[in-house]
Formats: sequence, C-alpha cells, structure tokens
Amino acid sequence: MAIVDVLEKLSNACGVSGREDEVRSLMKKFLKSYVDEVKEDKFGNVIGVKKGKKNAPKVMLAAHMDEVGLIVKTISKEGFLQFAKMGGIDDRILLGQKVIVYTDKGPVPGIIGAKPPHIQKEEERKKVITYDALFIDVGAKSREEAKKMGVRVGDVIGFDTKFTRIGKDSVIGKAFDDRAGCAVIIEAMKQLKKVECTVYAVGTVQEEVGLRGATVAAFGVYPDVGIAIDVTVAGDVPGVKEVEAPIKMRKGPSLTVADYGLITHPKVLKMLVEAAEENKIPYQLETGLAGTTDAARISLTREGVPSGVISVPTRYIHSPISMLSLKDLEDSVRLTVAAIEKIPRYF
Repeated sequence: MAIVDVLEKLSNACGVSGREDEVRSLMKKFLKSYVDEVKEDKFGNVIGVKKGKKNAPKVMLAAHMDEVGLIVKTISKEGFLQFAKMGGIDDRILLGQKVIVYTDKGPVPGIIGAKPPHIQKEEERKKVITYDALFIDVGAKSREEAKKMGVRVGDVIGFDTKFTRIGKDSVIGKAFDDRAGCAVIIEAMKQLKKVECTVYAVGTVQEEVGLRGATVAAFGVYPDVGIAIDVTVAGDVPGVKEVEAPIKMRKGPSLTVADYGLITHPKVLKMLVEAAEENKIPYQLETGLAGTTDAARISLTREGVPSGVISVPTRYIHSPISMLSLKDLEDSVRLTVAAIEKIPRYF
C-alpha cells in the first residue's frame, strides 16, 4: 500500500488522546508485514521490532497515535453537551465545526454551537468565544434522549473531517499531527530490508496531553538512540513572520536543533544532517519552537538517551484540518531510513 493510502486510513480514524484503539489496530495491521514482532505494552503503545545484529545499537522511532480533540463534560437537561479540550486547541476555530461523538453505541454526529451573533451585544461580538461558553448540539431534545443515543460523560469527540488530495502534491485531512509520523514509520519499516540496528517502531499514546506514552515505552525499550517522527509548524502562510515560524512546506523535513523540551544531542543532529546531505535529501533546521515532541521524554529515560526529531512541515496543525506535501512526507521516510543505516557508525 502506498504511503498516501496509509496516511488516508490513519487520518480518517478516531484517536483522541486516551482513546487510540482504532489507530492502534491500524498500526498493528500495517506494521506486522515489515517487522519481526508486534506487541502492545500495558499502557497501550504499539511496538514493532525489527531485529538487527547481536550487540548492535537499539533505535526507538516514536510517532504518537493520538490527536487533539474534545471530551464530554456534562449533558444539559435540554440535551446539549458541554465539553473539555483534550490537547491544545485554539478556541477561535471551534465554533461551527462538525464533530463526531464516539459512544459505545457508535458515532453520533453533532455541531459546535454558541449564542447567535444576531442577539449578542456589541462587546460580545468583539470577543473570542471561549470553549466553556460553547456547546455541542447532537439533535437531542433532552438529557434523557441524548443518553438514549448513547452519549455519556467521558465520551471523546473528534472533528468530522475526511482526507482529500489537493493540488499537485498536497493532501488535507484530520490529525496529521501525528498520523503523518505514523505513516512515515510504517513506510520506513517497509523500506528497511536488512538492518544492523535493532529498530523499535513505536506508536505512542497520549502525547498531546503530556508525552505520556513515550515516557513508559522508552523506559521499557531503553534504546541507545531515540528519534521522534512528528510534524512541525509550516509558517509559509500570510501573516506569519519568518522569525516566528521559518519552516516551509516543500523544502524537506525539519530537524530540531532545540525546542521547548529538547536540545537535540549533538551526535544525533550531526548524524541526521550527514544522512540528509549524503543522500541529497533536502532538510531544514529549526530552533525555538514553543512546543516539543516525544523525543523530550525519550531523552530523559533512565540514564539518558541521545535523541533527535525529524518533522514533516505541516500547515494548520491542532485544527480540524491540516495540509502537508507528499514530497516532504516521502523525504522524511528517506531521511529516517538513511539515519537508521548510519547509526552504527555513531553509537
């Protein structure tokens, strides 16, 4: 299966933090043909193992399976759902979005509503409507009817967005943060034939709410090298200064020098840069991003793990729909494969 088709299936799946079951099943299905073993740890991380030579370095590739979303907090007597956020979501993009409430009885569609602008006071219209003033309308007439539909407090809520190809080499869809990284890992395992290193391809859970899955997975694997495969902000859009977000779509994968949670180990950074340059893979260097990735937790495992990050430049992340270039996605695979092949010379 082509990487674009893998990404489509992963993107369309539900995987709000803590409820990654659908994505986990897909990861197991896709990885099993390309690794020697697929297992699931007690926390819900998926770990595919491709065995290398005895005493060769252990490499952990990590891409998180979860996505930002919402969770049912209360159900009003009139049948409207109040919600909390799971992960970092800008309140400004919530109003009017189509969503899906994932219940035990199946998916329930809904729409995020608020007090109509026609009856707002002038000062109200000038303010951002915060998420706690919004609600989800699932068409229920009462709390009892909403419950009969299957809705319960604690049900997760995802954005109702479908994957679409757009332009010559771009795609748009939900949850590219970080289903893009998951797709890169799967394709890298497919392309890696004989490996000297033992490679652990890990789909982590609950990254968006505190890098939790990577914390426990890295403790269990305790690799010699860690590489997070994630996405990063592509700032090549109107209104964004280059100093704010210098990474651009179609200019190759981004290599993190330093971010909020990680200073990339110098040997790892040198290895990644050399792998890119020797294989004529375009790349970009990034520093100063306010966010971080699973690599931040992997690096602090036990006595420490030299770690770095390969990111796919992606526009509009942490929103209902994002955009990326398939060329950047494929170059991220190439760089991941090239890096794994170089690791024995460094560690």
